Amino acid sequence: MKAIIEFIVKQLVDKPGNVRVEENAPDKNTIEIIVEVDKDDIGKVIGKKGRNINAIRTLVAAIGAKGHKRATLQVVE
Repeated sequence: MKAIIEFIVKQLVDKPGNVRVEENAPDKNTIEIIVEVDKDDIGKVIGKKGRNINAIRTLVAAIGAKGHKRATLQVVE
């Protein structure tokens, strides 16, 4: 899951070298994806009216549901 999210986010931003994706599992039924991007690129990841981030979160949730896990996504500077 980490690789696909990293690929998608790198295609959206101007500075793909500053993209970092971390995957944490606080418990056996939860996956947390934390995406770090450059300050100038946060708007591109979020998109107009949040369309980009909602689409990415939908993918994360679908991939997590396939493995019977709850998946969340956060974008930070």
